[in-house]
Amino acid sequence: MGDVISDDYQTDYVAGQDNIEKFGFDIHNIVFPLTAILIVAFVVGTLIFPAGAKELLDSAKNGAIAVFDWGFLLSANLFVVFCLALIFMPVGKIRIGGLDAKPEFSLLSWFAMLFAAGMGTGLMFWSVAEPVAYYTDWYGTPLGVEPNTAEGARLAMGATMYHWGLHPWAIYAIVGLSLSFFAFNKGLPLTIRSAFFPILGDKVWGWPGNVIDTVSVLATIFGLATSLGFGAQQAASGISYLFDIEGGLNIQVGVIAGVTAVATLSVIRGIHGGVRILSNANMIMAGLLLLFVIFAGPTLAVFQWLWDTSVSYASNMFSLSNPFGREEDTTWFHGWTVFYWAWWISWSPFVGMFIARVSHGRTVREFVTAVLIIPTIITLFWMSAFGGGALLFVGGEQALNALQAGALSVGLPFTLVLLVMTYSLFKGLHHERRLLIAEGKMV
Repeated sequence: MGDVISDDYQTDYVAGQDNIEKFGFDIHNIVFPLTAILIVAFVVGTLIFPAGAKELLDSAKNGAIAVFDWGFLLSANLFVVFCLALIFMPVGKIRIGGLDAKPEFSLLSWFAMLFAAGMGTGLMFWSVAEPVAYYTDWYGTPLGVEPNTAEGARLAMGATMYHWGLHPWAIYAIVGLSLSFFAFNKGLPLTIRSAFFPILGDKVWGWPGNVIDTVSVLATIFGLATSLGFGAQQAASGISYLFDIEGGLNIQVGVIAGVTAVATLSVIRGIHGGVRILSNANMIMAGLLLLFVIFAGPTLAVFQWLWDTSVSYASNMFSLSNPFGREEDTTWFHGWTVFYWAWWISWSPFVGMFIARVSHGRTVREFVTAVLIIPTIITLFWMSAFGGGALLFVGGEQALNALQAGALSVGLPFTLVLLVMTYSLFKGLHHERRLLIAEGKMV
């Protein structure tokens, strides 16, 4: 038995005590109306003054990129290092939900839900569009490599993998693990503010917590808008190609309505009867599509790309992660890498909260491995098949969506939230380990 250590993460706050129950809804009486007003004001203002809104968003985007590019890149690097360290640190043995907690879902269903929540339609579209854009110098090339060359093709694949590999999943892991640990191990509400309890204490239930949750909701809205916008454009383009009809705004709105209807039905049916089934079906269809592309397409070339992409990803990761002295590819890393990190960060509250909800019963080591390592390996196969195949049939141009302005403007403040959350998570895990050792439940 070790020394007696008190559990400092105890609070008299009861989840939902400040909520208002109206019309069948249970809402926070400050965060909900505040974020609703801000979102409605943004949407209405954009519709009434589209030109002014575009100018304002462009200014916000360009300002965030020009001033804080280094912050995005260094923060993402820190998240990767921290998550990899958790796999090997003693705190990796801590179980989410307590020592006797059991996983709620099978390993395959759990992973299917993690992967479907984290990537989705973006991986379908950009696995083809992104390598082609880099290879043809549509909007700059990574590290200033010569376009339309063999080296340009290899670096295009490595840079694409860099944007969809360890870094985005590390961002999701930070949020998901923070929420799941403080909710399931410490009994705090499943909200972003709970992850700051080791730093702010009971102040998280006051205005500091309200600010944190408001920023989180806004980040989620902009992240969702970016992902849904990309997915709608992708689906509309496919419908236009297959049925020779105009894939304009009406088709895109129809796609969004259809996706929203399916998502709503899934939520109504619950995680076991809705989300789990959809995620399993999604993984099966994605797996069959991947196998089809590999074996019906240039099979040997795909496996060659698997090796080339792995080598390019590993050998260029440090250069691509460095924000300083990038004059040779400033256009590229500003327009792509910084945008992607802002996108992932703005998307992370939504994905992280879902990952936290389905990860009860897993150890910290299992959690980080499943969220960080396994998706990166699968993405490597996916990119090699789709991206490598695309480079054999290069044609046309791909565009970077203007929604990046929204992701950047909200991703920047939430980056600061994530940095503090990382420290808070480490502090909480370390305290939990000391507590378990003192109780003789861990060595």
